[in-house]
Amino acid sequence: MSIKMKDIQFQTASYEQWKEEAIKALKGKPFESLFTKLAEDVTLSPLYTQETLVDKIGDELEKQIATIRSLKSSEGLQAAQQIYGDTSEQFFSNLEDSIERGNNCLTIDARTNFEWNDTNLEKLATYLVQNPFKFIIQNKNDSLLQVFNKIENKEKVQGFIITESPIELDGFENVRTVSANTVTYHYEGANAVQELAIALAIAAKEVKDSDFEQFSKNFFVNFAIDTQFFLEVAKLRAFKVLWKAFAAAYGVNNPVAIPVVAENSLRSYSKLDVYVNLLRAGNEAFSGLIGGADFFTVHPHDVLSKPTDKSIRIARNVLLVLKEESQVENVLDPAGGSYFLETLTAEFVEKAWALFLEIQENGGFDAYVESGKLQESLEKVYNDRLKAVQTRKQSLIGTNIYANPVDELPAETNAAFASIKRLAIPFEQLREKYSATQPKIAILTFGKLKDFKPRADFVSGFFATAGVSPEQSGEIITVDAAKEWLQNANYDYVIVAAKDEDTKELVPTLLSVKPENLILDAAGKYKDEESAWLENGLNGFIFAGQNIVEKLNEVLESVKGAQQ
Repeated sequence: MSIKMKDIQFQTASYEQWKEEAIKALKGKPFESLFTKLAEDVTLSPLYTQETLVDKIGDELEKQIATIRSLKSSEGLQAAQQIYGDTSEQFFSNLEDSIERGNNCLTIDARTNFEWNDTNLEKLATYLVQNPFKFIIQNKNDSLLQVFNKIENKEKVQGFIITESPIELDGFENVRTVSANTVTYHYEGANAVQELAIALAIAAKEVKDSDFEQFSKNFFVNFAIDTQFFLEVAKLRAFKVLWKAFAAAYGVNNPVAIPVVAENSLRSYSKLDVYVNLLRAGNEAFSGLIGGADFFTVHPHDVLSKPTDKSIRIARNVLLVLKEESQVENVLDPAGGSYFLETLTAEFVEKAWALFLEIQENGGFDAYVESGKLQESLEKVYNDRLKAVQTRKQSLIGTNIYANPVDELPAETNAAFASIKRLAIPFEQLREKYSATQPKIAILTFGKLKDFKPRADFVSGFFATAGVSPEQSGEIITVDAAKEWLQNANYDYVIVAAKDEDTKELVPTLLSVKPENLILDAAGKYKDEESAWLENGLNGFIFAGQNIVEKLNEVLESVKGAQQ
């Protein structure tokens, strides 16, 4: 039989055909359940097509792509790894090693454990003449800034200074000192749209009446890149489109590219199961690479406590592997043309520009901050994000789900990052509380293994987030056996895990015989029985979608009360 491959054709399905098949696959669930509403007030669609992209952007697509590609400041992503060291000797040794092993930009936080005396400043000056740098400065009085007094070849020095207020440096034309540092607001809870609008508002504040082109040569933006991969790619791409629109308002139609300095976010970092932070860092760094960042810092996975030589090297190599082994840099704008990302980029541009105009209409960035409107909006986004983590609508692997109960919190804390409003903090605090109290917790597993295992596993995972491994009773087949087990149990707190019908039969009986100081909960939701059970002494319930932190704190307080 002769098969003519060239004659085979693939049918093109329309959106309506796809929708019809999707509805069938949902088996009764509404089609709208496939849409996801983001904190940025943008709704993610389950499918993006050429038609939906044209509907959203239309003739502006080519302009958007051209703008993004033309406003890339550097040819490739540069590694900007931070230099660590408890002593000046260790610091400079690490600095030298960093350069030799692929670091392109020396990132230095002025908050060091050693003094920036003349000897250290003179030594550092020799490196700054030969290597680009990024300084993180607290204020204009930081002693690290005195290094510029030690440099004669000013024109050879290239770098960035991140600080709250711009620093003036005479003669250092290649050192950018005016930044829109959105990282601070990122850690206060800002979403991608808010960060973009804040960046523009800060730029508008700093440009004032100065020459725009000269201002552009001294300006850069600093972003934190979070774990939501595609959103962060779109954020970086959207900034370039927004910058061109911003420049046009000042009469500049062909603006110079503004360097995008970025770092992976610590918002999702946890002190628990710290190697997962390494995976987060890789995801975030890849977003930066795809999105078009110019300089990127990868924080070590144990940076919340104290980085080691090994963790620092791994962090640096994360970026180097992505840069040199992914082949992404061999592609011009690797995200360009994606229906999804182009649409998302355009939506971010639209939302961020509208928020920027709102800030300007309220008197500019400083006035907007002083009015409390910015803080109010950031707190709302932060609280919504925190609630999503505590109810497991958003996962923090190793912290709020798939937690290792025997994992211990590190003794040390890196003061430089102690004030960050991380999402894992409530769970870390739970670990500390439960470790101090040491409550005796067990699961009464009723019926055959197949009957109680799903709920018993859920309860075990629930308590693992607090560092607790509840004991299990094993198969208890009869109500009398369950009563006997409970009466003889030497526990502070017990959860009943069984099928719905078994739980409904078992709980009333157990409540009539449970020891006075023993706290009893049921796994699952029982709306019809809830009131009666609670009146008869049941403490409460454990179920999916519950706020884990609130529930576990309530359990601990109940245990403490019963122990008194």
